[in-house]
Amino acid sequence: MNRTSAAPPPTPGTPHTSTPFTTERARAYEHDLTRTLGVTHAISVSSGTAALHVALLAAGIGPGDEVLVPALTVPMPIAAVHHAGATPVFVDCDADGIDLDLNDAATKLTPRSRALLPVHLWGRVPDPVDLHAFAGEHRLLVIEDACQAIGTRTGGQWAGTHGDIGCFSTKDGKLIWSGEGGFLLTNDATLAGEARALSNHYLAPPADRSPLARIGYNYRLAESLAAHAHSNLIRLTELLARRRAQAALLTRLLHDVDQLEPLPAPAGWNGYSALFRIHLDEPRAFCALLAAHGVPNSVGTFHLTAADRRPALVSRPAPACHRAARFIDRTLALVLHDALPDEHLHTLATTIAKEARAWTP
Repeated sequence: MNRTSAAPPPTPGTPHTSTPFTTERARAYEHDLTRTLGVTHAISVSSGTAALHVALLAAGIGPGDEVLVPALTVPMPIAAVHHAGATPVFVDCDADGIDLDLNDAATKLTPRSRALLPVHLWGRVPDPVDLHAFAGEHRLLVIEDACQAIGTRTGGQWAGTHGDIGCFSTKDGKLIWSGEGGFLLTNDATLAGEARALSNHYLAPPADRSPLARIGYNYRLAESLAAHAHSNLIRLTELLARRRAQAALLTRLLHDVDQLEPLPAPAGWNGYSALFRIHLDEPRAFCALLAAHGVPNSVGTFHLTAADRRPALVSRPAPACHRAARFIDRTLALVLHDALPDEHLHTLATTIAKEARAWTP
């Protein structure tokens, strides 16, 4: 993020953080987000997808513009690009499934390329140095999808605070959760002002704009959800330790299952999901079987596949991102939540081990 205009965090209730519909609880929550995560501006919204949509619009991205996005992602960030009227351009991943293949990205740049939207899937964050060097060289904005990466730290910073604007979700299952919800973080006052106005029907615009000068949206975070998210933000250290312990426990419980290879835990990782490389034939079918036996996972339960293989998300034909597809298809990503007791994790591990050893496609 651009840190040249950093200022002290706003005090709850000050005029520039207020809108006609912003509640005191939302303002208090936003204030503590800035203090906890070390940024100048936080804007709470109704979902992570709303955060991504608002971020793109606040950055002035729309029809005719192209946004570089990973093929290794869930559909929601790609949907947000479509909502903004822009065109997603899919980029393959490196072999580790964390970093974007920047050589592939370079071949897909055009004069219409405006932004890079890295998605920190399963809480794993790409190398910010290489990513931002590439973005700077090609004059691209960086809009981070950190919806699954609350609590991950890379290069001494929280995920979602490296780029021009970071987007987060507080849906159930995230590190900070409130049923539904999201927020944006930025140190750029212009982006913050636009994002806040756009999420509230553009009724309280930046100082140089008129009310309703742009089409805005009803993306406000409900007061009760803001209160719930705030209570969990206060518990971030505890919730982060719990998620990491859950992922570590499942890894230990499955360490002797030859058909599953634990993926290395990156430094500073939040432990969003327990992750394994599947050494079985037809791994997607195996993930579906686990889901049918009550083991929630990204592929079997949520039908995760490489985004460039979903016709509804593709705006134009392009070479397939084969590494992304292979990585997703062979990865078991187990869905976790802090409320899951250790006894339940033991039950899940027993089921996984049994089915892996007996697997016949």
